[in-house]
Amino acid sequence: MLQIPSTSGLRAFEAACRYLSFNQASEELGVTPGAVSRQIQNLEHYLGKTLFHRHHKRVELTAVGRQYLAEITLPLEKIAAASARLRSENRRNAVSICAYPTFAIHWLIPRWSQLYEQHPDIDVQLITSLNPADFGGEEFDLSIQVLAEGTTIKGMRVDKLLEVDTYPVCSPEVAKKIHTQKDLADIVLLHESPRPTDWPRWLQEAGITDIDTNTGLHFESANMVQHAAINGLGVAIGIDALVQADIEAGRLVKPFEFVRRSGFPFHIVSAARKATRPKLVAIREWMLEAAGQAV
Repeated sequence: MLQIPSTSGLRAFEAACRYLSFNQASEELGVTPGAVSRQIQNLEHYLGKTLFHRHHKRVELTAVGRQYLAEITLPLEKIAAASARLRSENRRNAVSICAYPTFAIHWLIPRWSQLYEQHPDIDVQLITSLNPADFGGEEFDLSIQVLAEGTTIKGMRVDKLLEVDTYPVCSPEVAKKIHTQKDLADIVLLHESPRPTDWPRWLQEAGITDIDTNTGLHFESANMVQHAAINGLGVAIGIDALVQADIEAGRLVKPFEFVRRSGFPFHIVSAARKATRPKLVAIREWMLEAAGQAV
């Protein structure tokens, strides 16, 4: 018999990891913060390990917690994808989109109501994954991927969606400690594990030297890094399209003017054999319009 912990505990843990906040995890899951805390405590009791350090108004993953998250993320994504595929078989007009979690949270979901207003007859299913979509397995219709500028893929349609413009971001409180670029040497750098070269490349192109990019805090996703920056843990490298809302709301500050443009923009990818289907065309054109691209 399989020995696995409660699925409610796993869902609470995964959500809390993305937000580094029990409160925000509770909003996503539709339960109270106390319920999220209890579910995670039950999971910790089941595992016999502490997954989070609890601080005033914030939480931080322990080393064990980071390792556990890394090990369960892919299996959970596969379960979600398999479940979505089976559910979609009964939904004639469904379009399945696979996107990075941070892109979904900070770009797609805030525009979801606009999409529904324009296309109320299309059922859109959003799946998040840090890994490229498996089109060969017929799991997804569209995928958001970071690819090199000008990339072509045999048998696939690839449309450039958004530039990846990067720059440091931090909370207003941390920004008060930064007066010149040299002050970065005394500030904790926040790193996103899937994008380990963001800090070295931004610093190099900004002409900043003598900053040790091997130090700081490392997180499993851009969303975790962004929330760590909002909570004042240090300075992160943000992607303009994904941090604009937090900057406009005053949760994040851009302490320097220099912006580095990556050669790897966000793209919409779909199988060429499906690309001309009306519902896929409608969703693709809506995304390109929302991004300010010519259709």
